Amino acid sequence: MKLAWIDTRALGDLAAAVIEEAVHIGVDGFVSDNPALLSIVPPSRRKVALVLPETPKTVADDLAEIADLLLLDHTLVGQFTPARPEAKTGVFVAVTGEETLSIACEWAAKSEWTLVEFLQDPSKIPLEILLGATDKAEGTLISFVTDLADATVTLGVLERGPDGVLLAPTTVGDASELVRICAGGTEKLELQELTITGLTHLGLGDRVCVDTCSHFKQNEGILVGSYATGMILISSETHPLPYMPTRPFRVNAAGLHSYCVGPNNRTRYLAELRSGSEIFGVDTDGNTRVITVGRIKMETRPMLLIEAVSPTGGKVNVIAQDDWHVRALGPGGSVHNITELKAGDKILGYTPTDQRHVGYPIREFLYEQ
Repeated sequence: MKLAWIDTRALGDLAAAVIEEAVHIGVDGFVSDNPALLSIVPPSRRKVALVLPETPKTVADDLAEIADLLLLDHTLVGQFTPARPEAKTGVFVAVTGEETLSIACEWAAKSEWTLVEFLQDPSKIPLEILLGATDKAEGTLISFVTDLADATVTLGVLERGPDGVLLAPTTVGDASELVRICAGGTEKLELQELTITGLTHLGLGDRVCVDTCSHFKQNEGILVGSYATGMILISSETHPLPYMPTRPFRVNAAGLHSYCVGPNNRTRYLAELRSGSEIFGVDTDGNTRVITVGRIKMETRPMLLIEAVSPTGGKVNVIAQDDWHVRALGPGGSVHNITELKAGDKILGYTPTDQRHVGYPIREFLYEQ
């Protein structure tokens, strides 16, 4: 969980509404150079006062009285201190080139709180340098972001990003989305042991290979199924194959009609996936992560109907390419060539209870068979 901060300085008439929203949905820090505006932030949230070289001394003194965290421009460190003993002091650095980047690295390595704004260019290389230089620092690093898309990118720099981001909202709703982005992570799914009940060789059909921008682990794949209420875990091509190299970015998934699982509890048809689509990679422990689709390959192949049943009697149906190198994952990370499955074998699957409409869970009568 990363820290979500909002910059209230340019909110204008939106200030009251945005602050109310941000307090309600769990924004951690409210940054301002206006003591009156900070005073309306409730004590349950962090009041972050920003003092810059152009801040009048009388205003800076008022900010020091109210702040939970007093952030001083690096040129002002030592000139102001918080009035309350429990309040903290931090440093702000605007990075405009190599010299100020070095200053940011020095302060972030020793300061309890550091706020950095990168102004010299839109690349993330200066942030990469800062993160690398302060890898073992114990303080908290917050970075300005320009918009919600930039927040997503910033938090992924060097796979770990800063400890939080600061966004200036432009409308009500931005704060909620920022908190969602900062929450990060994905849900863990409760996988079940499914029992194979039947296999049927079918005629030709169109199967989909999902090629992703990620390197799968050997106990990882994607969930696919003909029914929204029952899917099996199909392995990635991380296990050796004859006549060809492994392709650890690929899952030879299932027929084009099949569901797969993605973020926000939404399913997608395999045929709907495109370059840039997001789906869940799922391992045999039920851990999930968001994976970006690089492309899909849809080709006509002989198909195999795999039928299974869950411990509660739910029916699961997957139609995949009828080829032994398509593999399902089972308990303990076991790997099963689908053409060698037989009645009674155990594989792993997921049996959500919600039916779906355009991928979203719904509460209405819907029956699939």
